[in-house]
Amino acid sequence: MAGVWRRRITNTIGLRIAAWYAVVFVLSSTGVGLLAYNLIDASLVRRDHDLLRVKLEEYAARYESDGLGALQDAVAAEQASGGPDSVLVRLVGANAEVRMMSAPQAWRPFNVGSLDDSTPPDGTWAELSSPTDTTTLEVVSKRLSDGVVLDVGRTTIGRDRFLKEIRNLFGVLIVAVALAGLAGGLALTSQALRPLHSLRDTVRTITETGRFDARVDAGPDGDLVDELGRLFNAMLGRIETLVGGMRGALDNVAHDLRTPIARLRAKAESALASGASPDVTQAALADCVEEADRVIALLATLLDISEAETGTMRLALEAVPVAAITAETIDLYEDTAEDRGVTLTSDVAGDLSVRADRQRLRQVLANLVDNALKYTPAGGRVTIRASRAADGVHISVEDTGAGIAAADLPRIWDRLYRADSSRGEPGLGLGLSLVKAVVAAHGGRVDVSSTPGVGSTFTVTLR
Repeated sequence: MAGVWRRRITNTIGLRIAAWYAVVFVLSSTGVGLLAYNLIDASLVRRDHDLLRVKLEEYAARYESDGLGALQDAVAAEQASGGPDSVLVRLVGANAEVRMMSAPQAWRPFNVGSLDDSTPPDGTWAELSSPTDTTTLEVVSKRLSDGVVLDVGRTTIGRDRFLKEIRNLFGVLIVAVALAGLAGGLALTSQALRPLHSLRDTVRTITETGRFDARVDAGPDGDLVDELGRLFNAMLGRIETLVGGMRGALDNVAHDLRTPIARLRAKAESALASGASPDVTQAALADCVEEADRVIALLATLLDISEAETGTMRLALEAVPVAAITAETIDLYEDTAEDRGVTLTSDVAGDLSVRADRQRLRQVLANLVDNALKYTPAGGRVTIRASRAADGVHISVEDTGAGIAAADLPRIWDRLYRADSSRGEPGLGLGLSLVKAVVAAHGGRVDVSSTPGVGSTFTVTLR
């Protein structure tokens, strides 16, 4: 059990980040503390040395001006005052004779006699270690005018005690800094990892329920983790759209195939009926082939619409000359228009072009022209026009047909919807749905205006 909890703790990313944060925080604080400690130590050493030099110059001046007795009186008065800056004063004659020695009782263990009694240069420093502890006696010397050497010294006991207190305080502060760093690291990582927790909960919800409408709580203007959450939400939205499109496509296929398959079954049963002549059987089989072709066309169109609506349709975008694609469409339907007695013309400038998939754009124009020809009576006219506008290139298919009733206009884009006036014409009822989906996949739009008895105009707008 302990091993499981140990693994859980070590595998917790928040705790690991917090630990690293605390380590970095403690190391940086330790570095700053060591630097401050060394600066304080150097400052204290400099202060003590400056004090000794001042004392040295003071006592040297007193000896030079008033003699040994005046020096002794000055040292005795200072020691009698019990001040914190008591020093060792030692006067050594030219023949190494100690003419004066004054030091606090506590400093007696220092072997002052081990000092170099040779004539030192001015400002020479010596250090004597205590035989009983780690205290050091620092001594500075100066040769006076009559050849004697004046030594002035002071122990480091006061400085060592002060530095020890600083070290103890520094240890307490390091512990406090470590705890504060760990607590701060946990708080910061908890805040920073909140979007990741939301991401985990969202994925868990999707895994357990199969619903794709869950979203990560990510801020609009956040850091990298928030951006990850927004991208994940966008991915979920795309998946939700695709899944919804697949479900819709399956529903439509299941619904839309019921009628043609029923007709196909009826014709097959008729062909299998007893007593049917070979001619009847052959005609029934021909009808079955025709119905099968209608089913295949229906499936292909439904799949194209679903791909376009869900954004999975692959488009080979290129600069397509509008005049060329219009001419191809007119060539394709010229014979049909002639058979129906309808005039098919175009009015397109030669320099117009749009960025589109050539095959899909041809499919859009073909569906619009096919619809226009179906509902334009003999003697009528169908015209393809194109012009440049502020919002892009407008490609219009105008006809002088029966028009569309106002009540039917909002529904003509629905799958398999056919107005009452169009039920006598052949077709699947998917052409306009495919046009709208393909144009939307190109980032464009398609609009319609119609007046019953006058005609209709379908306008495709592309960049």
